[in-house]
Amino acid sequence: MITAPGGNPLSDPVKPEEKEKKMTILTAIHANCSGCGTCRLACAIANRREVNPALAALCIDARFPEPGDYRIRLCDQCGACAAVCPAEAIKADDGGVYRIDEAICTGCLECVEACPEGVVAVTRSTSIPIKCTGCLACVEVCPRDAIQALPAAG
Repeated sequence: MITAPGGNPLSDPVKPEEKEKKMTILTAIHANCSGCGTCRLACAIANRREVNPALAALCIDARFPEPGDYRIRLCDQCGACAAVCPAEAIKADDGGVYRIDEAICTGCLECVEACPEGVVAVTRSTSIPIKCTGCLACVEVCPRDAIQALPAAG
């Protein structure tokens, strides 16, 4: 168990072999978002072991002064990143989560350009793209339930 600042527990990242076979989809309830960024911090800690929201695989856009709200951008596991990867380094696991195999990734960044939500990203600290691993740390820590995990249809 990982603990975020303030003592909130986070689950350890889910390893592909431990991932439940039933896929869940992350859904944003934008009206609930306060823009606090706890979800981004939890994501970075759970997946990168760093207290650095810039390493999160989700984004929060502030829209001020009009309409005066926050919009959460999440990976919906659409597979656009995998479709353009020339090294075939991105594949769906048994739970439907697309994962980047860092040993195969060449760092070409085609996946970053292809992501329709703009949540596959690289940072200054890594040349390998970062994307959602389906760990649900963001869901677990959101104080306003602005991010929810729902079962995928089918």
